[in-house]
Amino acid sequence: MENVLTIILGGGKGTRLYPLTKERSKPAVPFAARYRIVDIPLSNSINSGFRKVYVLTQFNSASLHLHLAQTYQFDSFSRGFVEILAAEQGFSHAGWYEGTADAVRKNLHHFRTQNPSHYLILSGDQLYRMDLREFFRFHVERDADITLAVTPVRREDIGRYGIIVSNESHRVKAFEEKPDPRGETEHLKSSQIVPPSHREQGKHYLASMGIYLFKAEVLEKMMEGPYTDFGKELIPAAVREYAVYSHVFTGFWVDIGTIRSFYETHLALATEYPEFDLYDETSPIYTRMRHLPPCKFLNTKIDTSLVGEGCIIKNASISRSVIGIRTVIRDHSVLEGVVCMGADLYETPAQKEENVRKGIPHIGIGRNCHIKNAIIDKNTRIGDNCRIGVDPKERRNGDYGSYHIRDNIIVITKNQVIPSGTVI
Repeated sequence: MENVLTIILGGGKGTRLYPLTKERSKPAVPFAARYRIVDIPLSNSINSGFRKVYVLTQFNSASLHLHLAQTYQFDSFSRGFVEILAAEQGFSHAGWYEGTADAVRKNLHHFRTQNPSHYLILSGDQLYRMDLREFFRFHVERDADITLAVTPVRREDIGRYGIIVSNESHRVKAFEEKPDPRGETEHLKSSQIVPPSHREQGKHYLASMGIYLFKAEVLEKMMEGPYTDFGKELIPAAVREYAVYSHVFTGFWVDIGTIRSFYETHLALATEYPEFDLYDETSPIYTRMRHLPPCKFLNTKIDTSLVGEGCIIKNASISRSVIGIRTVIRDHSVLEGVVCMGADLYETPAQKEENVRKGIPHIGIGRNCHIKNAIIDKNTRIGDNCRIGVDPKERRNGDYGSYHIRDNIIVITKNQVIPSGTVI
């Protein structure tokens, strides 16, 4: 297991998560009040004993690099590391990644220095908790060249994933990327290895989770081919040439790569018994140690919500929300169904005096505000008496200067200033 090298694919521009990816890469987007999205796959890998990790990205990687450097520091005896590999130019290539497989190919010279026996490839924008040691054992016991992690899905969802057909020994016989749910091809046959409990839920098909385990020599050989993407090209070709197996994962798993899924996943985390448990001490989610003070609540009502460290909330009402670190919420404000990412700093008295002189609100949420169905990015300044997302109406997707709308969710981007009295 020491020779397993983990590669986390950070994705491209993160257009599906825009505007949250306007100034940062997708793995660096804040998550669940105190984490970053990249902490999820990294924690799965570390908890499973795979501690040699590269994170591949090419867009807005500065904040991600800072987070990784401040968070994942192994001692000199563990031989572990977490390093970011941003797209770079060299004599053999121009630099930009053309797809997931191309990203791996262009960094192969870095990976080979670790002399790995296996490559474990993870996606950087999924929420799940998996014992990857079990995945590895499954791969070794079958002497597989490649093993795919798969999960049961309903027919209406198959157009979003790569769909596989496996025999009773879990050998993959066919793979098709995002097939038409209305089709009737070989790839859309109901899988016989789906557990009965999932069949009862109407989940008869097996979807690739974008988690792959390769023998090192197999991946390196396939990197000599013309493939630029794993799902669209490399995996379908590998099924025809190599021993490819499917490992069925029946736990909670969700792609958090869109604004809607990002928002809904957050609100679900705040329920009493969420499918993804942040409080599992046997398999913790790691993140940066900030040494923040405890939260301060003054005459405040909070229900079905998560609140990060260091928040100051006074005379407010908060329900079905996730409140990030250092958030300041002032008198008589109401938040319902809000994902607030918090702030990078506390303002000093001198800075607050300067805000008053400039006529801008302090960082945080002002007095007498009512906010619903919104995502508020870091360091946002919302003035007094603002109404955001309260009026029940269908909103068109678009970019409106200080805010954006995606799937009827209002997104206020990082560092924005929302003047007092604003109605959105």
